[in-house]
Amino acid sequence: MSTRGQFNTKNPTIKRILKEASELASNASPDYHAEPLEDNLFEWHFTLKGPPEPSPYDGGIYHGRIVLPAAYPLRPPSFRFLTPTGRFEVNREICLSISGHHEETWQPAWGIRTALVAIRSFMDTDAKGQLGGIDCGASVRKKMAAESGPFRCGACGRSNSEIMAEREEAAKLYEATSGKHKEEDVPEELRLAYRDELGNSKSDPQSTGAAVATSSNSIDSEGQVNADSSSQPRPATVQAKEQPVRTAASTSRAPRPTRTTQTSRVRRGQSQAFRRDADHGLAWIDACIYGVVAALLFMVLRRFV
Repeated sequence: MSTRGQFNTKNPTIKRILKEASELASNASPDYHAEPLEDNLFEWHFTLKGPPEPSPYDGGIYHGRIVLPAAYPLRPPSFRFLTPTGRFEVNREICLSISGHHEETWQPAWGIRTALVAIRSFMDTDAKGQLGGIDCGASVRKKMAAESGPFRCGACGRSNSEIMAEREEAAKLYEATSGKHKEEDVPEELRLAYRDELGNSKSDPQSTGAAVATSSNSIDSEGQVNADSSSQPRPATVQAKEQPVRTAASTSRAPRPTRTTQTSRVRRGQSQAFRRDADHGLAWIDACIYGVVAALLFMVLRRFV
């Protein structure tokens, strides 16, 4: 039995969730679908097709869960796949710019449909150590795609193939009555955020350590070039290139102040400023008292003289 009527429909979050559920049900897509559970509006289940050829996910149908926060859409939802994909770990929250791991890149204007289109487009990218992502060969992903159709979710009670067949029929009916379905585009801001994540993940500690080891072989502990390399005459261009290396090496050895030190300095400066303000206020009060006493003495002396 559905319990959606038990929610406060005047709540902005509930209104937004019901609106998105109605829109996804009426404006069907043959490539993906999502709907909330009958007993919990904040937990959705989604089903989507893999990207088309030449993607190794072509022909695959994947199922997963979406958990909406209480502050949705101000805060992003979280996603996890229940079907093996070879791209995302099973039943583990994935880390994308549209998910709860990156609230700073989420925009309330985006919704479940936007997120599904984005996830589908992200499947062909490499994990690169991303949280919830895995790297598999194309043959493994093709095998998982071929085996994904019969997967049956216990909460939904239908297989992936049955769900997508139903949505394909609904999409054909929608096109016959309302025209061709307009596909959702991945927002450019979302694409840029994901590119930034890939760029950050590529600078892993191993490559950084290899670069440091290479530079340490050519520079000794005092920042000078070893005698083996300095004994040979070098062109001026090579010497000019080595100068920034020495500067970078010496800069990397300099100790950096910790955040604790900076915080203590700021607190010390604030306390000193507060003390100066307090001293200034006390001096002003003392001056007023002295003025009042002097005025009283003057009035008394004037009366008796």
